This record gives sequence, C-alpha cells and structure tokens, in this order.
Amino acid sequence: MKPLLEISDLHVRFRTHSPLSAMMNGIQDPFVDAVNGVSLHIGEGETYGLVGESGSGKTTLARSILGLVQPQQGSIRYAGTELIGMPAAQMKRFRSNVGAMFQDPVGSLSPRMTIGSLLAEPFKIHGLSDRDLGHEATRLLDMVGLNRDFSSRYPHQLSGGQARRVGVARALALNPKLIIADEPTAGLDVSVQGEILNLLGKLQAELGISILVITHNLNVVRHITDRMGIMYFGRVLEQGPTSAIFHQPSHPYTLALLSANPEPDPDAEIDRLELHGEVPSLFNRPGGCEFHPRCPFSDDTCKSAFPDITELDNAHSFRCHHPLQRA
Repeated sequence: MKPLLEISDLHVRFRTHSPLSAMMNGIQDPFVDAVNGVSLHIGEGETYGLVGESGSGKTTLARSILGLVQPQQGSIRYAGTELIGMPAAQMKRFRSNVGAMFQDPVGSLSPRMTIGSLLAEPFKIHGLSDRDLGHEATRLLDMVGLNRDFSSRYPHQLSGGQARRVGVARALALNPKLIIADEPTAGLDVSVQGEILNLLGKLQAELGISILVITHNLNVVRHITDRMGIMYFGRVLEQGPTSAIFHQPSHPYTLALLSANPEPDPDAEIDRLELHGEVPSLFNRPGGCEFHPRCPFSDDTCKSAFPDITELDNAHSFRCHHPLQRA
C-alpha cells in the first residue's frame, strides 16, 4: 500500500518558562516534550487509529500535521512532499487536501451561522466562492444523510449526532484525501456512535480517503481501523495491524488498555493487566522507559534505558525490554 502520510522521528516541545524566568529559577531545560520521536505512516485508503490516555500527545501530533504546531525535529511528508517548514501560502493549499473533525461537534460550529453557511465556509476560505455554494451545501448534506432543510438551521438546533454529521460534511467539503478525526464519537450515545462510524466507513469506501482516528475508545478502533498505534507520554510504544494487536499485544501498556476495555463476549477468555499509579507529569519525565513506574515487569534496565524498536514479521512493532509472551 502506497503511503499517503509519513511521519518520521517527530519531536514537538513546548516552552514552560520564559528565558528570564528559567534563568532566575535555575531551570536548564524550560521545555516539555509533548511528542518525542514518533514515526508512523498511513497508506492511501487506510484507516489508522492512534490510541492513548489523555495527555499522551495524540492531539499535538494531529495539530503538527495540520501545521498548527511547529515541530522542532523530524519529518512530516504528505504524498512525498515535506510539510515542516513549508511556506504559509503552500500550507494553506495543502490544508485543502486534509479535512479535520474536531472533538466537540457543536462547539466547533459558529452559533451565528446557519448550517448552509458553515458548509460553504471552506470554499470561501480557499478562494472557491465562485462555485454554486448552495449546491455544494446540498451535496454535502446528501452525502452525510441529512435532509436539505438542515441548511437553514443553526447549530443549537442539532442533536449531537446531527452536529457530528455536519462536522463530517465540513471535513469532506473540498474532497480531501486525508481526514483527521479527533474523538469522532465523543459524547454520543452508543447507537449514534455506530451510525457515525458506519458513515465514515461508507464514505471511505466510496471516496477512497485515508483516515487518522485519534481516540481513547478502543471499541472505535476495533470497529473502523486497519492499523493502530498505542501512544504513551509522547511516544508510540506499539503499532501494527489492529486485529494482531487486539489478538496478541506485545507491550504491557497495550494489554492494560485492552484489559480496561469492555469485552462484548462474556465467555471470552482474555489476559488482563491492571495498572497502578498515575501517569507521570511531563514536567518530571521518568528516566529510561517512561512506562516503568506503572509496569509490573520493570527492572533496572527499564529505569535506565529506553527500549529500541522490535519488528515482528507482520508489520507489527513495539518498544519494550520485557514484551509479553507470544503463543
């Protein structure tokens, strides 16, 4: 499968103190590492799920792809073109190839604009206002299964599921090749979640788009993704085919996440691992493998050295000194 998006050794740091404050307080490194050496790729027509607890760096990674956050190191290539350092005018053109779905489906919509105006907005932003914007709004509503009379409604008149469909329509307005969906089912009833996921799957099959799903909901990942990555403390600890990771995880953190996920089959026999303690602070990053304070298998090696990547034979990889036993 040809890669559409390739991320290599990406680092994103945020300043925590001004230079003067850092000097006065004796702080040598007044930064935190929100994304720390992430590498992944998404193929054409593929859905990739990025999973992790809050604060793991998932959204920062997405904002880096969109050019909203400037990485300090690494590479982001879209269809072979490097995005980091791209001039603003070129970046604006690039963004027409990427649609974004935001976590809050209602809050991301201006309350002062009708749905029709909201759907026409991407065309105006990218200088395509010569099109029949009413026709475009109708086309997009039809695409996501909403009646055409929704064009005259306002966001507060929508249910959560309807607002999410409008978000999908806006993301698809300019016929992008990649959709970044940040928590696409957040705040929705289970039945509505299924409808939105089925809609995304249907549109992907019809349009051939790639989707990056950012979520902490493993049921979403199992339902819709081809491959997935497990992110912790700014690093990807395990990634590979979704079915392989669910069936036989290699990293203890992955098993812990799967253990906390509800299992639909009450008779299923699954290994479980319970984590203890809280996620460490980015301001006090542990040495070695950052997961070691919560890992039941950690030893002195884990405390002193971050593990290298281990590649398995099915494009499944992980970073762990003591991986789970494989059948």
